[in-house]
Amino acid sequence: MKIILLSTSDVHGYFMPTNFASRDTVTDFGLARAATVMADIKTHAAADDFVIMVENGDFIQGSPLTNYIAKFDRSAATIYDQVAKQTGYDVRVLGNHEFNYGIQYIKDAIPANSNVLNANILADDDQPFIGKPYTILEHNGVKVGILGLTTDYIPHWEKPGNIEGLKFEDIVETAKRYVPILRQEADVVVVAYHGGFEADLKTGVPDGMQTGENAGYRLLKEVDGIDALISGHQHRSIAQIVKGTPVTQPGYRGDQVGAITLELDDDLQITKQAAQLISTRGFKVDEGIANLAVPLTAKLEDWLDSPIGHVKGDMLVKNPLSERAHGSAYLAFINKVQMEAVGTDIAGTALFNDDVPGFSPEVTMRDIVTSYIFPNTVAAEKISGADMKAALERNASYFTVIDGELQVSPKFLTPKVEHYNYDYWSGIDYSFDLSKPVGQRLESLRYHGVDVADDDELVVAVNQYRAVSGGDYMMFDASKIVTENPADITDLIADYFATHDEVEAKVPNNLRTSGYSFMKM
Repeated sequence: MKIILLSTSDVHGYFMPTNFASRDTVTDFGLARAATVMADIKTHAAADDFVIMVENGDFIQGSPLTNYIAKFDRSAATIYDQVAKQTGYDVRVLGNHEFNYGIQYIKDAIPANSNVLNANILADDDQPFIGKPYTILEHNGVKVGILGLTTDYIPHWEKPGNIEGLKFEDIVETAKRYVPILRQEADVVVVAYHGGFEADLKTGVPDGMQTGENAGYRLLKEVDGIDALISGHQHRSIAQIVKGTPVTQPGYRGDQVGAITLELDDDLQITKQAAQLISTRGFKVDEGIANLAVPLTAKLEDWLDSPIGHVKGDMLVKNPLSERAHGSAYLAFINKVQMEAVGTDIAGTALFNDDVPGFSPEVTMRDIVTSYIFPNTVAAEKISGADMKAALERNASYFTVIDGELQVSPKFLTPKVEHYNYDYWSGIDYSFDLSKPVGQRLESLRYHGVDVADDDELVVAVNQYRAVSGGDYMMFDASKIVTENPADITDLIADYFATHDEVEAKVPNNLRTSGYSFMKM
């Protein structure tokens, strides 16, 4: 017989095939397509095959739809459970973004009967604050044990009020405790982990800083007895055998379905194993999900088209690489909003991805939520001049120069695309020589016309993710926060437009980059 483990991860509320760029946009991804893929596989499986469907976290946050529900229609949060049940998931795992709206919101959106597996996020009584650590599923006498784990790095990013009273246990130590139990109770042991990999999957050589955010390789290296690993969080496309164990990570937004196949003999021993990814492109939309999502999406589309304000000049994003290298009217405006929100005259912000549209002359809510895509708040943080220089060196490492051409460093593109970890700064004048080695690229840094010394004190505005070291910016820290504005930055942007009849687009000239001949277009 075969055990077929199907998974989605990091759906982020993209249920229908749209990225919300316009009312009529139709994309190749979306859970409604992924659900059809999984239903087809289940329908055509042999009678004795055991098909198990896993939702691997980051389900209730991350799209204009999820933002709309959280802010304006919390009663509609029941759609998450309804869509999950329509899809047919057997088990679900919490993602880190599940916590962005607080514990009560999780419980509203993912009720107790939702088959949640959660072994390492505990309440004060040392029991899972929601769900149970593992489950045993049985079919034709074969028992499959599934353990649910979530990256334990969440406290490093999340607002304390959203995770108050919770303990985040190390995922490897948790697995060491539970996998032996599952080996006793089940024939096959599966780990569903909302987290990714911290090392090259072939060589085991560490990838990037070893913060503990992703520990999938360590999990396979240190914990014996795992027959299959479903991963997520990094939005990567992975399907391979790692240290003898089949592993999948099925992208995000429902663009792929992970499929691990385990073949068992009559003694219930695994004789063959395989891992693959199935693109959802071209598959029909599941009608049940459409029936649930379309009425709410129609209300959302009306809200997205509502006019918010006006821009004089050009605040559209046209060349992301150039705008990161020189600054832009859009980035300068976001920084201005942040500075006013917390009373600073220095701010940094990111162009989160290369799809950010920026703002047309008539600004709608669609422009705002498709440009500023994360549910961030803004914090003011007191840092030293040395901290500021270290942050700018980290920014400068985003670039590389190949044969005279300015490009994005591969470290920000693989294993995960991380454009959101490059910041453009307002309120300072600075320059990079990108021909120099990483760590030695900052040529000048001036504040109010004066060179910044290492022991100077600066108060800067950054989003909450960056303020707590997110993106490996270890020079920032929650202990350095002096004030926070609790409003979502998208709300701050909308409020700014509402209180200004017209916002002028001003192209900044405070960042200079050199050391290359031309730029990759």
